[in-house]
Amino acid sequence: MRNYLAFDLGAESGRAMLGSIRDDVLTLEELHRFPNIPVRLPTGLYWDTLRLFHEILQGLIAACRGRKIQLAGVGVDTWGVDFALLGADGALVDNPRHYRDSRNNGMLERTFAVIPREEIFAHTGIQFMQLNTLYQLHAMKLANSPALEVARTFLMMPDLFNYWLTGVMRCELTDASTTQFYNPVKKRWAFELLERLGLPTTIFPEIVPPGTLLGPLLPHVAEETGAGEVPVYATCCHDTASAVAAVPAEGDGWCYISSGTWSLMGVELTEPIINQRSLELNFTNEIGAAGTVRFLKNIAGMWLLQECRRAWALEGREYSYDELAQLAAAAPPFTAVIDPDAFLEPGRMPEKIAEYCRRTGQPAPEPPGPMCRTILESLALRYRQVLESLESLLGRRIERIHIVGGGSRNRVLNQFVADATGRPVIAGPAEATAAGNVAVQAIGAGLLKDLREARDLIRRSFPMTVFEPKPQADWDAAYQRFCALRPKE
Repeated sequence: MRNYLAFDLGAESGRAMLGSIRDDVLTLEELHRFPNIPVRLPTGLYWDTLRLFHEILQGLIAACRGRKIQLAGVGVDTWGVDFALLGADGALVDNPRHYRDSRNNGMLERTFAVIPREEIFAHTGIQFMQLNTLYQLHAMKLANSPALEVARTFLMMPDLFNYWLTGVMRCELTDASTTQFYNPVKKRWAFELLERLGLPTTIFPEIVPPGTLLGPLLPHVAEETGAGEVPVYATCCHDTASAVAAVPAEGDGWCYISSGTWSLMGVELTEPIINQRSLELNFTNEIGAAGTVRFLKNIAGMWLLQECRRAWALEGREYSYDELAQLAAAAPPFTAVIDPDAFLEPGRMPEKIAEYCRRTGQPAPEPPGPMCRTILESLALRYRQVLESLESLLGRRIERIHIVGGGSRNRVLNQFVADATGRPVIAGPAEATAAGNVAVQAIGAGLLKDLREARDLIRRSFPMTVFEPKPQADWDAAYQRFCALRPKE
């Protein structure tokens, strides 16, 4: 039996997941869970980075000192786009910012004033969102950031944690591809863009593919945690890349939705699609396991539900996600439709949804049940819109939808997606990110041969649930209302 520890850090929480491969079956066990709560200061919104690394060490301690487990590998994945800057001594020169920080507001337009949108896309093939790393760095440049002036090394968030574990500074490919200054055709940093914006180009380390062995744990980490000289792998360090690696699909004709705080909906390709049509539709070409391309679109995802739940908890009304799903199922259908992507910044989410509905001439859904149903129905309608865009770009029909990640547990949403799209939905595994993280470590270690073998392992190891579509005319009418609010790209 081989044991691998996968650290999966999402925008809401992090976990240390033990992945054990025995008799051609992968089992997962949560050893340590911790919240990931951003900190708002007078200067902006930050990640609590040192606390997150402390929790990573606690996960290692739980595995190695608590359970006496001999690990064959460790891998870290996190959300994309955010980064750390290190000085000449290897220390942080500023605490990493949260991608929802308000300094990013207006940065798309200010960047396009220097480099046309079309040129940026031609270099990177990445969709345009103000939270992308390129615009965060440009915001720092325009603000004359002292941190940017003294920085000597740039690392994405999982690369930072890997550096603190091993002392090795490398940028892992799948996460680097989310920055909007990686060129997937030339397979290198898009230095041309950085130079045009007056950004330093000497701070970017070597990019390594997923599955790369970075090295053993640093001696002080090995001693403190009781882990010994455990190898650390640059797994698919972007959490979506790990999740997509675990999609239990076979053959062609499928797309995926990695459902969490964000919903990432797309297909797996062998080459990027960078042309005028993919630019117009604002699709992205991120890199996945084994050199594949994750051709996808970001959708707001379970973020709206998370924020509503948090707002209601502050008022003293605590709901589990299962309770919210049940309340949504019992609520009347199609009270209102919203654009899920119109709600980027945190805070006051129920009020913002109600204000949106009133502004668009719709009744504001009552919290919690009708409001949750509005969120879930609108997500399903947005998935249908993205599905149609995908099919138009690919020139072929997508026959089935795989939903993986924590959102795949939401049976109400899964059925809504099947009904809205007219496609069967295959849900699971819910722990796709951790499963993909472990599988890529195992490929790096030589235990698994390739991505196909990894997916065979995952199909054997985890149950899946199929949701058959139940087409209804009401969904078509709601889709027309949705498209009136959010025209197709």
